[in-house]
Amino acid sequence: CVLKIYELEPVALPNEPSDRQIEDALEKEAEMIEKKLAKNALTVAMCIEGKQLSSEELAAKLSDTAVQGKSAVNFIIGSSFGLAPKIKAMADIKLSMSKMTFPHQLARVMLLEQIYRAYSIIAGKRYHK
Repeated sequence: CVLKIYELEPVALPNEPSDRQIEDALEKEAEMIEKKLAKNALTVAMCIEGKQLSSEELAAKLSDTAVQGKSAVNFIIGSSFGLAPKIKAMADIKLSMSKMTFPHQLARVMLLEQIYRAYSIIAGKRYHK
Protein backbone atom coordinates (compact mmCIF):
# COMPACT_ATOMS: atom_id res chain seq x y z
CA CYS A 1 0.00 0.00 0.00
CA VAL A 2 1.39 3.40 -0.99
CA LEU A 3 -0.19 6.37 0.72
CA LYS A 4 -0.09 9.91 -0.63
CA ILE A 5 -1.67 12.77 1.28
CA TYR A 6 -2.50 16.01 -0.45
CA GLU A 7 -3.52 18.88 1.78
CA LEU A 8 -5.07 21.66 -0.26
CA GLU A 9 -5.43 25.20 0.98
CA PRO A 10 -9.08 26.03 1.62
CA VAL A 11 -10.42 29.03 -0.25
CA ALA A 12 -10.36 32.06 2.05
CA LEU A 13 -13.76 33.27 3.19
CA PRO A 14 -14.90 36.15 5.40
CA ASN A 15 -15.92 35.43 9.00
CA GLU A 16 -19.63 35.38 8.13
CA PRO A 17 -19.75 34.15 4.53
CA SER A 18 -22.96 34.19 2.53
CA ASP A 19 -24.37 30.98 1.08
CA ARG A 20 -23.20 32.13 -2.36
CA GLN A 21 -19.64 32.73 -1.11
CA ILE A 22 -19.59 29.25 0.42
CA GLU A 23 -20.87 27.67 -2.82
CA ASP A 24 -18.24 29.53 -4.86
CA ALA A 25 -15.48 28.45 -2.45
CA LEU A 26 -16.60 24.81 -2.59
CA GLU A 27 -16.56 24.91 -6.40
CA LYS A 28 -13.01 26.33 -6.41
CA GLU A 29 -11.95 23.67 -3.92
CA ALA A 30 -13.58 21.01 -6.14
CA GLU A 31 -11.43 22.12 -9.07
CA MET A 32 -8.29 21.74 -6.93
CA ILE A 33 -9.44 18.33 -5.69
CA GLU A 34 -10.17 17.03 -9.19
CA LYS A 35 -6.61 17.86 -10.28
CA LYS A 36 -5.17 15.66 -7.52
CA LEU A 37 -7.38 12.60 -7.92
CA ALA A 38 -5.74 9.41 -9.11
CA LYS A 39 -7.17 8.07 -12.35
CA ASN A 40 -8.74 4.60 -12.54
CA ALA A 41 -9.41 4.79 -8.81
CA LEU A 42 -12.20 4.11 -6.38
CA THR A 43 -13.24 7.54 -5.09
CA VAL A 44 -14.61 7.87 -1.57
CA ALA A 45 -16.15 11.17 -0.46
CA MET A 46 -16.23 11.64 3.29
CA CYS A 47 -19.52 13.36 4.08
CA ILE A 48 -22.11 13.36 6.83
CA GLU A 49 -24.82 11.99 4.53
CA GLY A 50 -22.61 9.04 3.59
CA LYS A 51 -23.02 5.45 4.69
CA GLN A 52 -21.41 4.28 7.91
CA LEU A 53 -19.33 1.11 7.60
CA SER A 54 -17.66 -1.13 10.14
CA SER A 55 -13.90 -1.65 9.86
CA GLU A 56 -14.55 -5.06 8.33
CA GLU A 57 -16.95 -3.61 5.76
CA LEU A 58 -14.42 -0.94 4.78
CA ALA A 59 -11.76 -3.63 4.43
CA ALA A 60 -14.07 -5.60 2.13
CA LYS A 61 -14.71 -2.50 -0.05
CA LEU A 62 -10.98 -1.82 -0.33
CA SER A 63 -10.25 -5.48 -1.05
CA ASP A 64 -12.81 -5.44 -3.87
CA THR A 65 -11.09 -2.45 -5.50
CA ALA A 66 -8.57 -4.57 -7.43
CA VAL A 67 -11.30 -6.97 -8.52
CA GLN A 68 -13.17 -3.99 -10.00
CA GLY A 69 -10.08 -3.12 -12.05
CA LYS A 70 -9.25 -0.03 -9.99
CA SER A 71 -5.60 0.56 -9.20
CA ALA A 72 -5.95 3.16 -6.43
CA VAL A 73 -8.33 4.65 -3.88
CA ASN A 74 -9.03 8.36 -3.43
CA PHE A 75 -10.38 9.42 -0.04
CA ILE A 76 -11.63 13.01 -0.02
CA ILE A 77 -12.19 15.07 3.13
CA GLY A 78 -13.64 18.52 2.54
CA SER A 79 -12.94 21.81 4.21
CA SER A 80 -15.02 23.03 7.16
CA PHE A 81 -17.95 23.67 4.79
CA GLY A 82 -17.78 20.16 3.35
CA LEU A 83 -17.53 19.13 -0.29
CA ALA A 84 -19.04 20.56 -3.45
CA PRO A 85 -22.05 18.64 -4.76
CA LYS A 86 -20.12 17.68 -7.91
CA ILE A 87 -17.41 15.95 -5.84
CA LYS A 88 -20.05 13.99 -3.94
CA ALA A 89 -21.80 13.09 -7.20
CA MET A 90 -18.62 11.75 -8.81
CA ALA A 91 -17.71 9.61 -5.78
CA ASP A 92 -18.13 5.85 -6.03
CA ILE A 93 -18.83 5.74 -2.30
CA LYS A 94 -20.08 8.37 0.13
CA LEU A 95 -18.74 7.43 3.55
CA SER A 96 -19.56 8.86 6.98
CA MET A 97 -17.55 8.20 10.14
CA SER A 98 -20.41 9.13 12.43
CA LYS A 99 -23.64 11.08 12.68
CA MET A 100 -21.59 13.54 14.73
CA THR A 101 -19.55 16.31 13.13
CA PHE A 102 -15.76 16.37 13.53
CA PRO A 103 -13.17 18.97 12.57
CA HIS A 104 -11.66 17.92 9.24
CA GLN A 105 -8.18 17.72 10.82
CA LEU A 106 -9.44 15.12 13.31
CA ALA A 107 -11.39 13.32 10.59
CA ARG A 108 -8.12 12.88 8.66
CA VAL A 109 -6.42 11.16 11.62
CA MET A 110 -9.46 8.95 12.19
CA LEU A 111 -9.62 8.05 8.50
CA LEU A 112 -5.90 7.22 8.33
CA GLU A 113 -6.30 4.90 11.31
CA GLN A 114 -9.25 3.17 9.64
CA ILE A 115 -7.33 2.77 6.37
CA TYR A 116 -4.44 1.19 8.29
CA ARG A 117 -6.89 -1.03 10.17
CA ALA A 118 -8.66 -2.06 6.93
CA TYR A 119 -5.42 -3.07 5.23
CA SER A 120 -4.38 -4.94 8.39
CA ILE A 121 -7.65 -6.86 8.22
CA ILE A 122 -7.07 -7.60 4.52
CA ALA A 123 -3.55 -8.86 5.31
CA GLY A 124 -4.83 -11.01 8.19
CA LYS A 125 -2.77 -9.15 10.79
CA ARG A 126 -3.75 -9.03 14.45
CA TYR A 127 -3.88 -5.22 14.75
CA HIS A 128 -7.64 -5.21 14.24
CA LYS A 129 -8.59 -6.74 17.62
